[in-house]
Amino acid sequence: MGLFKSKYVRWLENLLEHVQMDMSNNYKDSAHEQMENFEKTFAEYKEAKILKDKEIEPIEERANELREKLKGYSHKDQRPYWSKN
Repeated sequence: MGLFKSKYVRWLENLLEHVQMDMSNNYKDSAHEQMENFEKTFAEYKEAKILKDKEIEPIEERANELREKLKGYSHKDQRPYWSKN
């Protein structure tokens, strides 16, 4: 992408940064909430045709990476440190 990004692209990138920060800080619930917020906003922008095709592709790639990392990323899958198995 170029030096000048639209405010919509910057906002979507900001949302993805929040997901990444929450994951790195082990805020599992918040990371999922931020991802849902991103998904909703991204869908709205695509539906309204606010984003250009060349802007959508890199955002979609980054979102796919985070989606993969978020699979199975929850407190339900976490085992207590005192359990042996």
